[in-house]
Amino acid sequence: MTDLENRKNRRKFLQGIVVSDKMNKTRVIQVRWTYKHAKYNKVIRAASKYQAHDEKNESRQGDVVRIMETRPLSKEKRWVILEVIKGN
Repeated sequence: MTDLENRKNRRKFLQGIVVSDKMNKTRVIQVRWTYKHAKYNKVIRAASKYQAHDEKNESRQGDVVRIMETRPLSKEKRWVILEVIKGN
């Protein structure tokens, strides 16, 4: 395996919903997950928002998309949209 293949395998992939498409070539993606509290065993819902690059402005608000971690593209953009899984 080459060094480039190793780097691509270490990248993170997430799936989330587009919550904002107001910026040009940038989308805000909300990723939700659940986990159990260590002490109380209660299921906790959590969410994070990520800014992702969308080169062709293909995704719209409400779409389910898959994003991949990449090099820093701007102050807050470190993700790029790979595909629109389910359109709105």
